[in-house]
Amino acid sequence: MTKEHLQTQLTLQRQYELLRLEYEYEKETFRQQTEVMGVARKVKRGIAWYPLSVGRSYYNSLNQLVVEVHRTEDTDIEHNFEFGRPICFFTQNLEGRVKFLNFTSTVSYVDDNRMVAVIPSAGALLELQAAERVGVQLYFDEYTYRLMFEALSQAINAKGNRLASLRDIFHGSAPTAVYTFAPTRFPWLNPSQDAAVNKVLWAKDVAVVHGPPGTGKTTTLVEAIYETLHRENQVLVCAQSNMAVDWISEKLVDRGVNVLRIGNPTRVNDKMLSFTYERRFESHPDYAQLWSIRKAIRELQQQGRKNREHLHQKISALRDRATALEIGINNALMGEARVVACTLAGSAHRLLAGTRFGTLFIDEAAQALEAACWIAIRKADRIVLAGDHCQLPPTVKCQEAARGGLAHTLMQTIVKRKPEAVSLLKVQYRMNEQIMQFSSEWFYNGLLQAAPEVRHRGILDYDTPMVWVNTEGMDCAEEFLGESFGRINKAEARLTLEQLQTYIARIGKQRILDERIDFGIISPYKAQVQYLRQLIRRTAFFKPYMHLFSVNTVDGFQGQERDVILISLVRANDEGQIGFLNDLRRMNVAITRARMKLVVLGDASTLTRHPFYRRLYEYMEGMKPAE
Repeated sequence: MTKEHLQTQLTLQRQYELLRLEYEYEKETFRQQTEVMGVARKVKRGIAWYPLSVGRSYYNSLNQLVVEVHRTEDTDIEHNFEFGRPICFFTQNLEGRVKFLNFTSTVSYVDDNRMVAVIPSAGALLELQAAERVGVQLYFDEYTYRLMFEALSQAINAKGNRLASLRDIFHGSAPTAVYTFAPTRFPWLNPSQDAAVNKVLWAKDVAVVHGPPGTGKTTTLVEAIYETLHRENQVLVCAQSNMAVDWISEKLVDRGVNVLRIGNPTRVNDKMLSFTYERRFESHPDYAQLWSIRKAIRELQQQGRKNREHLHQKISALRDRATALEIGINNALMGEARVVACTLAGSAHRLLAGTRFGTLFIDEAAQALEAACWIAIRKADRIVLAGDHCQLPPTVKCQEAARGGLAHTLMQTIVKRKPEAVSLLKVQYRMNEQIMQFSSEWFYNGLLQAAPEVRHRGILDYDTPMVWVNTEGMDCAEEFLGESFGRINKAEARLTLEQLQTYIARIGKQRILDERIDFGIISPYKAQVQYLRQLIRRTAFFKPYMHLFSVNTVDGFQGQERDVILISLVRANDEGQIGFLNDLRRMNVAITRARMKLVVLGDASTLTRHPFYRRLYEYMEGMKPAE
């Protein structure tokens, strides 16, 4: 083994050890939440629903026993449940004592207030149906960690195969190989998008599409996938989150590509559901026969408790027939699909067992832990990463693991070590040029340009696109509500809505409604977001505009944009402490959501001790018209 091979293995071994730290930390946090944290706090944090109404149960098209549950209170709190996450049910007696039911379950589908959960057995269903004052909470996700540990181990120990060569290219000095055929021209793309698609097509090993805010990363990625499908029969498209998978899948379907989506979408409508594995499975001509056989097996099993031996052979024969039909349907669905789309963890789905792909596309790669990427990389010969490492990082809860480098992504590694594989998209189509300029200079070496059609976009004549409302000396003090609730600044929240009200009055109600001018209010802190939502609901002035408002955390606004954005920064203290406002990638996301108007509210004396906020404050102050 060469010294370099050893070094690449040690790098991944370090990732493995840091992932172990994160695993132990998250497992211990879950244990403490389960044993110590009250139900009300879990509900407020979005990790529990209580109380629940238990609805109908049935066998779904994949022959899983499922039950519907509905939350009946606190329906305005955003929750963290999503497809595939493990959950557990509990009861709470009148004294507040919590007892967990004797089984774990998995989310099959969830929207705002309704969840469909996969139940492990009929006995578990009876236990749930008999329970009173029942709730549900997220369970520790052992499965996804196991997948990441397995994938890292395989990458570390790989020898003489494609996985080993990709590992050594990504982390070593082995050069990236390229094809040399003539470029394809895409006149509907701008030059940097055109160059990015060609770089993807030429790559034999890896390509990176670096897409700053508003630069058409999804458009470019869809084009790259579409062109790749002229050369390959099928590709695998993954992302860290279900929402990102949905977004790219929908754009591919709009382009006429046959997509097979493994996992349930987060936004459920007929178009989204139509390309899911479950819906395609039950639409297959052989499904009715399979459903009848499965029903017959269940009925025979009920009888079989009395006459087990007599029915055993019959059930066994029916099972063989059901298995053959299921394999046939799955083969047909996989054979028809040009794109298989799933989360990185979803790429370990049994349907994909033994399947190899020429190309794997990972969208939002800068938000994925390296270990998660290796789950999918094992299945592919070449890798295309798309995202922006100057925006939201992966979520790492253990500070020691984060400091050690667990949040350093595979995309960051390749951007640094293999710059020849990277394409930067340079023309943005979202923001007024002055809003874009600060982000461009701080994060992208001043390389971004505003497309001519958005360069001077604005709502009001002679308006200033960016305004910092300095709350210094306005009695806007932050409060700390404890680890689970974070920080809040109520006076600043009220001031934020006063600013919004004033701006709405300047534009005029009728124009806002006619032109559907939309507004986003962002705060890095969940407690501030919830307080802002309460204030808006209680303020009659805002009622006609509710359908045009979004209030969310920075993470909740990733990938979105609004005509007008207000940001409440919350922090105001004598020590200049700004907590996770130190993560400048989050602020890059926040300030680049605005198309035409950006209003930042914050205590300049607290924030400008940090060079980033000092520069931002000076930049915005410089826009003020002369008195």
